[in-house]
Amino acid sequence: MASNTIIQCSPSTHTKRKYDVFVSFRGEDSHNNSTGFLFEALQKKGIDAFRDDAGLNKGESIAPKLLQAIEGSRLFVVVFSKNYASSTWCLRELAHICNCIEISPRHVLPIFYDVGPSKVRKQSGSYEKPLPNTKKDLVRIKRRWRNCKD
Repeated sequence: MASNTIIQCSPSTHTKRKYDVFVSFRGEDSHNNSTGFLFEALQKKGIDAFRDDAGLNKGESIAPKLLQAIEGSRLFVVVFSKNYASSTWCLRELAHICNCIEISPRHVLPIFYDVGPSKVRKQSGSYEKPLPNTKKDLVRIKRRWRNCKD
C-alpha cells in the first residue's frame, strides 16, 4: 500500500467494535506525559483504549493494525498539540477517523494540549504551515480534516 494514499474505512468493519476509544496524538508532543496519564485514567475506569506504542517512523505506511483500531473504536479522542498538524501520520489518522465517522457516526472528543482551540479552528500558528512535500493526497487529507472539524 502506498504511503501517500487515503485509506477508506471499511463498511464491513464498522459494526465490530474492538476498542472503546482510539486516541490520536503526536507522540513527541505529549506521549510521555499527558497522554500517558490519559491512558492510565481510562484503564483505571475499565475503558479499553487502543495504544500504539510502536509508533511510526518517517516514511512508513500507517500500519494495518492502526487502521483496524480506528475502524474498531466507539469513540475518538484527538489530542491537538503544537506539532500535530505537521505530522503526516496524524493527519492521515484524522482523515481516516473522519472517513469512518461518515460511514458509521461516532463521537470525536478534541483535547487541546499546548495549543488554543482557535489556532486549530482558524488554522493559524503552527496549524497554518503547509505540509512538507505536499502531494495531491495530502491536500485531500487536509481538506477532509478541515471538513471534519467544522
